[in-house]
Amino acid sequence: MTFLFEIIKTILLGIVEGITEWLPISSTGHMILLNDVLRLNVSEGFWNMFNVVIQLGAILAVVVIYFKKLWPFAKSKSLQENMLFNVGSIGLKKNTMLLWAKVIVAMLPAALIGIPFDDWFEEHLHTSPVVAAALILYGILFIAVEKGNMNKTFAVDSVDDISFKTALGIGVFQALSLVPGTSRSGSTILGASLLSVSRSAAAEFSFFLAVPVMLGASIIKSLKFALEVASGETVFGGTDILFLLVGCAVAFAVSMAAIKFLTDFVKKHSFSAFGVYRIILGVIVLIVYFVK
Repeated sequence: MTFLFEIIKTILLGIVEGITEWLPISSTGHMILLNDVLRLNVSEGFWNMFNVVIQLGAILAVVVIYFKKLWPFAKSKSLQENMLFNVGSIGLKKNTMLLWAKVIVAMLPAALIGIPFDDWFEEHLHTSPVVAAALILYGILFIAVEKGNMNKTFAVDSVDDISFKTALGIGVFQALSLVPGTSRSGSTILGASLLSVSRSAAAEFSFFLAVPVMLGASIIKSLKFALEVASGETVFGGTDILFLLVGCAVAFAVSMAAIKFLTDFVKKHSFSAFGVYRIILGVIVLIVYFVK
């Protein structure tokens, strides 16, 4: 019965990850709140790794949905005008390679700060008050930015039209998501909006940018956890593997729906509703923190 209850918790965590990773409402904030209410019975080291690695399921959803746009190879005869070069009957798509180049440029700021200071951020900023403050602050910013964007004509309406300079600017805003509670997607979307990128293009670029960023974070966390296991600092067993597999699978399935929802939502609505939600969630996190 206890094992079944832990599986149910894992499923709930996968659902929360799948929804909150893509919507600009902070997956970290939701994970902290859910962990306070329904803690998974695992070691601290595994929990820290689990939080990041189940994002692999969410990443897979982006790859599946946007495979044609992200996959750089195609039959050269089908897209002659879009080929960077051909090798036999296979060509390298110019637009896709340019997109990946912009994604790499955009991920540099977060990588330059996050890789050397990852442990410091985790030790000093992964607290409920910090998450709550970030949720509320970014909620207010979302509402303010969307108010300023009313009836605005955006300079960039497609991911393909994002320049390298704009991509770097979006990357600088993404680096702010190293502070838990800001939300990676929230930071990139908010930054893109301030740089005159349309909501739909901002959301889509945020999806693409997540792939290398989240993959890199998962690798780093997995390596750290592996070192802890090798040193005997923590234990990794068969049930832990099952928790990871279940969490990733659920996150993938839910992410498929969440990504589709957001892409449809931003065509007709602003992000103000997410701002209001963030403020409410931030207040709840503070209440839970001070009363527990």
